[in-house]
Parts: sequence; structure tokens; C-alpha cells
Amino acid sequence: MHHILFVCTGNTCRSPMAEGFMRKLASERGVDVEVRSAGVAAVDGMSVSRHAEAVLKDHNIHEQLLSSSLTGATIHWADLILTLTGSHKQHVIRNFPESAGKVYTLKEYAENDHKVLRDLKELDSLYATIEMNRSLGEEVHPTDRQRLIEIQQRIPSFDIVDPFGGSRDDYEVAAADIRLALEKLIDKIQAYRTQ
Repeated sequence: MHHILFVCTGNTCRSPMAEGFMRKLASERGVDVEVRSAGVAAVDGMSVSRHAEAVLKDHNIHEQLLSSSLTGATIHWADLILTLTGSHKQHVIRNFPESAGKVYTLKEYAENDHKVLRDLKELDSLYATIEMNRSLGEEVHPTDRQRLIEIQQRIPSFDIVDPFGGSRDDYEVAAADIRLALEKLIDKIQAYRTQ
């Protein structure tokens, strides 16, 4: 069984929607996964936003999801960590460097363009090297910094826009983006298991 963790900021909008949708879609498609969500700046025990809850209910997801802060224990539990933006991913890698091999943005993990995937792998390695050097008090090498900029300019955005504080339509747009990526994720899991 795969343990998948979704991560956003407050764990009241995007990541709980991803958690609820993933649990439902995986069940419908016969994929055995355990799913959780957390936030990099979450307050434990808060209810999901009313619009996120309404969107989930529209899809017959009636779970009561409460916010959780991101912890080392949660990171350790997860086989795969899927963030909703690149900045969440960087936060996870910076604060939990041991997670670098299992943290991706949701949309990047669902990506199947091999050139983009190669760039992303190099980008992750550069981030890890730069953060390790910083933690040791060493300067970032200029060639590493330049290479980081080159790759960042080339890759597409893998962020799912934050609907927090927005209208119900904003939540619907984010939810549609999340569901599309989750369908691709489940396809990828099923393809991997049949190999």
C-alpha cells in the first residue's frame, strides 16, 4: 500500500480537497492507497474552508477533514509527498532534506514529458545541494546558481492556484485542476503496478 501525503499552506483548501478526491478516485479505480494531508503553516484541528467542503460534498465526499501541521513523523510516514505548489515543495525539502527523493508537486509528478522530468530531477538535486551548502555555512557556487536559474526558466509552472479567500468558482477551478492531476496520478500508479 502506498502512503501519499498532500501538502499545501494551511491545510484547509487545496490539500484536503486533494486528500478527499484521491481517496474517492482510488477507491473507485481499485487502487490501494492510504492518504493524508498537512500544511506547512497549518493550525492543527481547523475545519476545511466552507467552499472546499461544499466542492467535496458536490462530489459525494462527506468526510470531516481537519487541518494538520507538517511534522517529521508525517514526512516519515509518507512514501510519496505531493505538494500543491513549488514553494511548498521547496519548504519541505529545506526543512526535511531527507525527503528530497520522495517530494514532488502534484502536477509535476503527474507529468509525463521526459525532457521536463529530466529538468525537474536536476532541479531537485540542485536545491538539495544548495540547501546542504547553506546549512554548512558554505557559499552557493555561482555555476549551481546559474544552472538553477536556467532550469527554472525552462520548466512549466506546476502550481495549483490557491483559492483561499476567493469565490466558490475559484475553488471549483482549483478542484478541477487537482482532479485532473489525480486522474493522471492514478493512471501512473496503475501502470507502475502492472510492470
